[in-house]
Amino acid sequence: MDNQSLIACEHCASIQRRRSLRHGELAACGRCGTVLWRFSRLTLNDWLALSVASFIVFCIANAFPVARIEVYGAERSATLLDAIAITWQQHHWSVAIMTGTAGFALPLLQLLALLWVLLPLARGRMPADMAQVCRLLGWLRPWSMVPVFLLGAIVSLVKLASSVQVHVGLGLPAFGLLTVLLTIVGRLSPQALWRHAEDAGLADAPEPQYVHGRVLAGCHACGLVQDMAEHTADGQSGRHAQHCVRCRAVLHNRKPQSLARTWALMLAAAILYIPANVLPVMHITSVVGDSSHTILGGVVELWHGGAWDIALIVFVASVVVPMTKLLALLLLVLRVQWGDTSGLKSRTRLYEMVEIIGQWSMLDVFVVILLSALANFPGLMRISADPGAAAFGLVVVLTMLAAMSFDPRRAWDVEHTNGASSRLKESH
Repeated sequence: MDNQSLIACEHCASIQRRRSLRHGELAACGRCGTVLWRFSRLTLNDWLALSVASFIVFCIANAFPVARIEVYGAERSATLLDAIAITWQQHHWSVAIMTGTAGFALPLLQLLALLWVLLPLARGRMPADMAQVCRLLGWLRPWSMVPVFLLGAIVSLVKLASSVQVHVGLGLPAFGLLTVLLTIVGRLSPQALWRHAEDAGLADAPEPQYVHGRVLAGCHACGLVQDMAEHTADGQSGRHAQHCVRCRAVLHNRKPQSLARTWALMLAAAILYIPANVLPVMHITSVVGDSSHTILGGVVELWHGGAWDIALIVFVASVVVPMTKLLALLLLVLRVQWGDTSGLKSRTRLYEMVEIIGQWSMLDVFVVILLSALANFPGLMRISADPGAAAFGLVVVLTMLAAMSFDPRRAWDVEHTNGASSRLKESH
């Protein structure tokens, strides 16, 4: 199929036409270099099989303990759900809600939504409520943090191995396999699902007729390129909301109030970043006394214990990544406001990096809840979360929301405006 539907680049808004690809090929935006789609041999039945396998492995990973530890003859094992429940019982409700949502509820909902869409599509039928379910999938994808929990479990076991006997449970390798499967399944975006429906003849993709003075824009939910009948400079569509002709999602030429929202979320994250690093994230009670640990204190402890590689991973995920996200977003926002059009492709790659690394800062929060579940021996040892864990989790959430609020197309709009102004001056 050589003549296929249009696709809008989500980072610079340029309109491209889809083409068939051969093995090993990918299609990149000719303006900003963003990868738009890749060659894939996977059919709808293949995606369905992967989703079913992911769901089965998800159930196994959460049903069996991640690890079991022994302290003076006493044993304790824990699953992810055990860790969430114990954190809740210790009255650290915000930490329990964040980790339970990102580590369990949202990945489960993501898999169920995929199965809801793929089962009828693989049988040649249009799913009921596909538009609503695909919009839900688009919202869920960035918040599914199973890989972060897996790394957090490994860090937790390394921390405990220096003082107690640790046995790996079936849940840990199951989470490893689940991470691989979810990484593969995560490539199936809502827009890709709609393209599969188009290719199967189940969904229409009407091509808009370009009219001078009108704007073509891609729907953020289904990817359909269509005519924005009315638009304003702030990115909102006229007096009344305009809806996608296919999935009925609200259309915006640009994200409304993008810079203002990004600034507000960045400032809130920067303020919370101080207590997140100053306050202890974990409290340990044992027969030899009580102690509290900050994020940097945990890194130093790992380093002195000989686990320098794990210490480096925790330092990067918990200290370097949040600072990098905040500084990168600050740079991106300021250069848009200053009207700077230099290095636009590099800035687009920087924004992509911020999107990718966003969730990994949740590592220390998962470490704390798993340690709380495993090292729960009344009278001998007890580990619990401290206020710093809640503050740090909120920093992660706020920086991710800030990245989602920023609209990289604004920078390319500035280039277009400046270029048009230059041409106007030259003509006079």
